Amino acid sequence: MEPEDYTNENNLPVVFILEDIRSGNNVGAFFRTGDAFCIAGVELCGITCHPPHRDILKTALGASDHIPWRGHTNAEEAIAVLRSEGYKIAVVEQHARSVSLSEWTPLKGERWALVFGNEVRGVLPATCDSADVILEIPQLGVKKSMNVSVCAGIVLWHTSSRLKR
Repeated sequence: MEPEDYTNENNLPVVFILEDIRSGNNVGAFFRTGDAFCIAGVELCGITCHPPHRDILKTALGASDHIPWRGHTNAEEAIAVLRSEGYKIAVVEQHARSVSLSEWTPLKGERWALVFGNEVRGVLPATCDSADVILEIPQLGVKKSMNVSVCAGIVLWHTSSRLKR
């Protein structure tokens, strides 16, 4: 596929919402991973930097040039816009309401916004409160955490495999 072929008719009906991601390298990794699955877009919220930031460009390897993105004051604003466009909201966070990613089955024909939060504090409580579902990746190690952009790859693979059935 060429960049000019990256159009909504070919996209996986998934967008990333990045809430206060502090590392431009992580933001670039979201764009690059999103490109691998041909997602519909990226919503950049709060302190999350926007292209053409040099750290984004370093890790996105050009993906930020063709994946649609929008900036928002906060995730609440992005969620309101996406709900009006028919998206359901899935927050990725360790939370009292979370369900295991392995137990979540998005259905073909649904549109999903996947919310990822700040590298240190995670997704804000108010954002979690607005979610249709809160997803948690089962982890076996001592730390019980992983890099936010790595989480995105895992969750996006799972989502894609269910939506394409």
